[in-house]
Amino acid sequence: MVDNSPWLLVGLGNPGPGYAGHRHNVGFMAVEAFCDQFVPAPVWSERHKGQVASVRFNGIRAVALKPQTFMNRSGQSVAAAARYFRIPPEQIVVVHDELDFPLARLAIKVGGGHGGHNGLRDIISQLGSRDFIRIRFGIGRPVRGEVTPHVLGNFATAEQLQVQDALRTTCDAMGCLLREGVKAAMNQFNTKASRKPSPKPKQ
Repeated sequence: MVDNSPWLLVGLGNPGPGYAGHRHNVGFMAVEAFCDQFVPAPVWSERHKGQVASVRFNGIRAVALKPQTFMNRSGQSVAAAARYFRIPPEQIVVVHDELDFPLARLAIKVGGGHGGHNGLRDIISQLGSRDFIRIRFGIGRPVRGEVTPHVLGNFATAEQLQVQDALRTTCDAMGCLLREGVKAAMNQFNTKASRKPSPKPKQ
């Protein structure tokens, strides 16, 4: 950890109840699930153009962030929070939907480009760095039809159990990343399918 800075856990999505269940909002879902699991009663406040909650995991400080700027301007919120808390890019974790992965496949990645994801594009632009950590959550491409309605649509009923299992696995991946570091998390969670969640660590 750099200068005792907290970690910044960012979930990408679009604000408002109309978008809440969309595939594009799995980042929001994952960060909310992590806070619900490890914080008795998470309190979200409006700060840094987003919703922010404090998290303490195994003695490690973290700040959870859900940008409220809409996906294409996510970097404004991420950069504002990173500046305020003095968090370097290597301690920023961004959870986002991955169109090119099959449903519920997870992968942790450090750095790289945006791959056409507008949320990542803006974060890279606003931070001036690509060196943050990404957790890619597969939502799959549509078998037929346009991509936009698929991304901005809810998960099908038949997908819900798989999505919930993958969200639990994403929480485990974030916990492993904070506790053991990015290499250990990559070794454990970069698989073709989500794993069953590991036992909840003691607080």
